[in-house]
Amino acid sequence: MNDSTNRRKVPPLRIGDLVIDPPILQAPMAGFTNAAFRHIVREFGGAGLLATEMVNARGFVWLDENEAEHPDRLWGVADEPRPLAVQIWDNDPETMAKVGRRLAEEYRVSVVDINFGCPVRQVTEKAHSGSYLLREPNRMHAIISRLVEVCAPTPVTAKIRLGCNRDNINCNEIAHVVEEAGAAALTVHGRTAADMFRGNADWDRISEIKSHLRNIPLIGNGDLDSAEKVVAAFEQYDVDAVMIARACLGRPWLFAQAAAALRGDPVPPEPTLAEQRDVMLKHYGLVVDRFGEEKGTVLMRKYACCYAQGKHGARYFRTHVAKVSTPEEFHSVVEEYFPLRDPKEEVESATAS
Repeated sequence: MNDSTNRRKVPPLRIGDLVIDPPILQAPMAGFTNAAFRHIVREFGGAGLLATEMVNARGFVWLDENEAEHPDRLWGVADEPRPLAVQIWDNDPETMAKVGRRLAEEYRVSVVDINFGCPVRQVTEKAHSGSYLLREPNRMHAIISRLVEVCAPTPVTAKIRLGCNRDNINCNEIAHVVEEAGAAALTVHGRTAADMFRGNADWDRISEIKSHLRNIPLIGNGDLDSAEKVVAAFEQYDVDAVMIARACLGRPWLFAQAAAALRGDPVPPEPTLAEQRDVMLKHYGLVVDRFGEEKGTVLMRKYACCYAQGKHGARYFRTHVAKVSTPEEFHSVVEEYFPLRDPKEEVESATAS
């Protein structure tokens, strides 16, 4: 991992005039990648481009027309460091254009990303958006080209899946549509919509798409949960950048580890369990500062479960933290149940003695 002499140099990612270095992106994830999470990721470093949660364009327009506060998913966007991408979704070109123009002109975001990959039923079957639109290339073209027109010079990008299901994989065709419509980059999650998050991401399929693009970069996404896998993605597949998603939710330091590996530097070790607990508590403080003690505590439940994932005793912690509703309860559960002892270390210690 530390020998950079045999590794091909990975150049920065270019999205229009924007240079992303390192070419490691944080995925937009609904319910998770808010300003508090992005703050924690920035403190560790390593993410070349961060992204908000996906924003419902139609909901944004309604709030705007009714002079209500803009969506919580845009919390922090106006003031936080750049580069920053905001992802939006809907199926109407004009609705998307209204929001895209506001994001580019008022919020001055670095990238406006379009979600054509969400597989959740509420977005697909009920709203005919997200990955549903993979079956309507002409509408995708209309949405992208309209956003490119109103957002310029802010680059517009698109995120897709391989197709709606395994019998209808059309990512190569869609790649043509995305580029011809004027998008500045394409991100591909290596599963179909029907797969949801089951099975393994198909990086061979992702890599094949590169030959169907003329000038815009290809960003690969799916199952990147270690620095080693990030390096392997660049070495084994024809991609210009990678995007890390679910694996970073409880490990916001993963980007720094991956960036070090790409440089050929020593990979920072995992923080100790006590340090991980402290990161979680800092995260909790940021959420409470924004949403208040009651709402912030409830919102933090899912983040806390992510921080404990994969650790010895995580199930007991999840069971208890899922019920907390006050700061006192949260801190009490963390104190009593957050995993602070690694059973492997205990075994090693006992063997050594």
